[in-house]
Amino acid sequence: MKRFISVFFVAVLALAGARTSALQTQAPALPTIDEVLEKYVAAIGGRAAIEKHTSRVSKGTLESPGAPISGTVEVSEKAPDKALTVINIQNIGLVRQGVDASGGWTEDPNSGLKTQTGKELADARLDATFNSELKLKQMYPSLVVTGREPVGGKPTIVVLGTPTDGTPRRFWFDADSGLLIRTRSTRNTEQGPVDIDVFVEDYREVDGIKTPFVVRQVTPVFTMIFRLSEIKFNVALDDAIFKKPGLR
Repeated sequence: MKRFISVFFVAVLALAGARTSALQTQAPALPTIDEVLEKYVAAIGGRAAIEKHTSRVSKGTLESPGAPISGTVEVSEKAPDKALTVINIQNIGLVRQGVDASGGWTEDPNSGLKTQTGKELADARLDATFNSELKLKQMYPSLVVTGREPVGGKPTIVVLGTPTDGTPRRFWFDADSGLLIRTRSTRNTEQGPVDIDVFVEDYREVDGIKTPFVVRQVTPVFTMIFRLSEIKFNVALDDAIFKKPGLR
């Protein structure tokens, strides 16, 4: 009897292997990284439409579900690598982060004014890259399609990007529309490494470009939701606003 049980078990394994092999054969092949990026750029509006823009100012509000946190946010960006984020949190005060070719800095009511260095600065510079949709290969010399995974019920293509300097980041692109809908990176904090998931939603067309109007930042500790009410392209921005206070 044990022999028959053993033979039956081997047969089950063989059938399972054959079924798995068949399923693998039927699974659609992964697209190349070039195909993913080309579809993404086309979904947003196309290279020509993106390249028309050299600056952007976004304004909106922020909230944290389950916590008494609210405020306003304004993000100013200018090609090729300048960005200033100003967040005014009710009952806390102003939180600012700026970066340009000369360096990066942060300022908040608790820590005061600080200069960014190391990976923190490298990550800030990656985030400040204007029209990054067209520059992902330059920003992440290693850019690899790693698989498929559902996000919020949507099928997605997952891409892992590793920069020369800075933190690796995963990207989830909607397999149907081609739009970016999620990213994940791990940042070092005083409490240790923290995974930060960013979900981008509510894409709307502004000046020929599809842009997300809702951004959710999710960490193991809290969730922050940014709801944009206004996005303007090609706004005249003085380079001085991006510099560290005291160097302007």
